[in-house]
Amino acid sequence: MSYNSDINKAIFKVNTANGSGTSFYLKNRKIFVTNHHVVAGSKEVALEDHDRNRYFAKVIQINPDADIAILKADVDFDTLDLHIETNGLPQSRDQVFVLGYPFGMPFTVTEGIISAPKQLMEGRYYIQTDAAVNPGNSGGPVVSANGSVIGITTSKFNNADNVGFAIPVENLMLDLNSLEQNTQFQFSLKCNSCGTLLFEKKEYCDNCGGNIDMTQFNDGTPTEIEKFCEEAIKDFGINPVLARTGYEFWEFHKGSSMIRIFIYNNNYLYCTSPINNLPTQKLEDFYKFILSSQSAPYQLGIYENKVYISYREHVSAIFGSHRSEVKKHVMNFLQKADDMDDYLRAEFGAEHSNFAKLS
Repeated sequence: MSYNSDINKAIFKVNTANGSGTSFYLKNRKIFVTNHHVVAGSKEVALEDHDRNRYFAKVIQINPDADIAILKADVDFDTLDLHIETNGLPQSRDQVFVLGYPFGMPFTVTEGIISAPKQLMEGRYYIQTDAAVNPGNSGGPVVSANGSVIGITTSKFNNADNVGFAIPVENLMLDLNSLEQNTQFQFSLKCNSCGTLLFEKKEYCDNCGGNIDMTQFNDGTPTEIEKFCEEAIKDFGINPVLARTGYEFWEFHKGSSMIRIFIYNNNYLYCTSPINNLPTQKLEDFYKFILSSQSAPYQLGIYENKVYISYREHVSAIFGSHRSEVKKHVMNFLQKADDMDDYLRAEFGAEHSNFAKLS
């Protein structure tokens, strides 16, 4: 790899209630760039760094036509300032790197070459590369051999093998210039006819009279199950926006333990946490504890050499008279997982799992 790998720290995962993607931080402007389709339906998202720390961010500008969105976090970041290459088009056979979080996995870099610097797709020009691009890479940067950003990865064209596409930075520069209209960092929609930013839901653009897709101003409507789970998470003192990891799926840390809450097969609410690795000593005592543990309604189990603590409830209980009881069980589970991993480590030498976040 020939570019300065320090730029990797400027690449963040984007988590929403609909899934995840990638973004990159422009330090000189103190904003993040991603694809519009990554954050569509969300006005608030979570940004996740390489150490799995999460940060709250607002969507302050969307351009659905160009598939670009700009985010503003509530803190600033000390990263290497990415250079955007605006001097000429990239050339065929140029070496490039795609940086991001494919399939929501940890940070990954894939290498390739530019096969077409100006490929016409659906009425717009894209940079075509043979570097591996997968869902989750969307919104991340494509960088040249010297580390300059030459495009924004988009995986909306993913029906061909060994072909990836990126939005040219010339489109990004137009959106960055539009930020001058948004000094208060409000949610805004860019008119695809004249480029004016609109801050209120309107049928027509005030400037040019062009039609506006008013649904772009809508925030996603949570399901009743989402409302229930996020109430419990919020009541425990955790911002549910920072916990969202997909549709009816939340993942976050309570103390050292990673907590996962999700709906399985539309029937069951699951809370689970991979708290420890299997110990290498005192195994007999350990198994006796696992089998005899009086932790109801929570259960201890072992899967692929990891110890899990879990809680399961049929979703019907959420809508019935047991709603408050189930909510209490969910909240208690968060503390139980955080306590249990420390207990198993102290009592049996079972090390924290690789999913743990240790200070």
